[in-house]
Amino acid sequence: MSDADFYPVILSGGSGTRLWPLSRRTYPKQLLPLVGTGSLLQQTAKRLAQLPNAANPIVIANDDHRFLIRQQLAEIGLTPSPLILEPVGRNTAPAVALACRAAMQRGDDPILGIFPSDHHIQDDTAFQAAVATAIQGAEAGYIVTISITPTRPETGYGYIRHGSPVSKLTGVETVAAFVEKPDVATAQAYLDAGGYGWNSGMFMFRASVMIKALETFAPQVLAAATSSLTLASLDLGFTRLDADSFAACPSIAIDVAVMEKTDQAATVSANMGWSDLGSWESLHDFAQKDSNGNATQGKVKLRDTRNSYFRSDDGRLLTGIGVEDMVVISTADAVLVAPLSRAAEVKELVADLSAQNAPEADLHRKVSRPWGTYQDIDRDAGFRAKRIVVHPGGRLSLQRHRQRSEHWVVVQGTAHVTIDGVETILTRNQSTYVSIGATHRLENKSEEPLHLIEVQVGDYVEEDDIERLDDVYGRIV
Repeated sequence: MSDADFYPVILSGGSGTRLWPLSRRTYPKQLLPLVGTGSLLQQTAKRLAQLPNAANPIVIANDDHRFLIRQQLAEIGLTPSPLILEPVGRNTAPAVALACRAAMQRGDDPILGIFPSDHHIQDDTAFQAAVATAIQGAEAGYIVTISITPTRPETGYGYIRHGSPVSKLTGVETVAAFVEKPDVATAQAYLDAGGYGWNSGMFMFRASVMIKALETFAPQVLAAATSSLTLASLDLGFTRLDADSFAACPSIAIDVAVMEKTDQAATVSANMGWSDLGSWESLHDFAQKDSNGNATQGKVKLRDTRNSYFRSDDGRLLTGIGVEDMVVISTADAVLVAPLSRAAEVKELVADLSAQNAPEADLHRKVSRPWGTYQDIDRDAGFRAKRIVVHPGGRLSLQRHRQRSEHWVVVQGTAHVTIDGVETILTRNQSTYVSIGATHRLENKSEEPLHLIEVQVGDYVEEDDIERLDDVYGRIV
């Protein structure tokens, strides 16, 4: 690989619909451990950290996921620089523009690599070789995308038609065309003909080259992204883009905005065991299977079942008899049953749920917060019971409730509880009571997680009955 400065950029947006019910809007697939060790985000960050001369990654993420992303990266010892928060989703072209501007604030004119956070790659050696070749193309002034050598007539990916080899750059070819997702017959024709690859969504380029291309082909995108970064604010280590400026940015993919129009597009072929894990069917393809072609995870027992994907993510026993070519996913609050061949339709199902304002479309029963998690145990008219886990050093906001009281029982760890200015320390099997209107705060000052059971009693027990008086995480609601 070249000695030039190389800035990896991790794109971590996502709507959390394609692998529902495991993924949700507030917990998209890159944050999940789907294949291998750690989440897809963590795997991506580790893979990029192994590249020679790679700086700390620039991460561009959805504002809703900021604490989860920072926590997951901290778990593997990485600190993004910076972590840029998008107030609304605007596709990949604005994200690329932001990355260029942010990178040029750190270096004169570095080479950038754009990497989705939710892809799976089996062969890290092949990945590193492809990136090294692509960087050579970027140094020569090309905008290089990695083309995945197809192994089947896939209809779920866009394709790249390769052009002629680039002189003096071994392994780099021009891009003849970007091709939309084909039907089965067309995909088979591409496979038979050769010279086509799957569009991986990974790009390498020099920052100034991409800036110039955006100025030429997508000036509105560049202007809005630049303005949103110029007017951005720093908040708890996050870069918060100016919301109005970014909202004015057109929503468009970098492929459409630049790659399909520029004469500087080039590509590098790679066979690295790649998948975007865009459906339960693709996850089944990559998972380890038994002799009957079944992939299972969690507490699962099957009988006379073939070529299926069963996953129990809630600890309950999930069973199947006489099932073939199916996906069955069980979580704490939802179950999905579908033929593998139709599993991609889950996006439409989630859209239907969202239209009905079903909370399951967006939220897991276990909800992440910057200080830890809470999970509903039971609820009915007038009460709600939760299990709360506070991370070491976690501190809930100083708050009060107008419509409910709370009972807290510590089951593990040590709680520092402040009620109306009086602080007490509670350990396992001790409890306290927070009356309606009392000002209170819960902290975990120890080095071990704090677990407690909270029982809320009142006429209204929803999350918006929280009046925050002080919050170290900068939240208002």
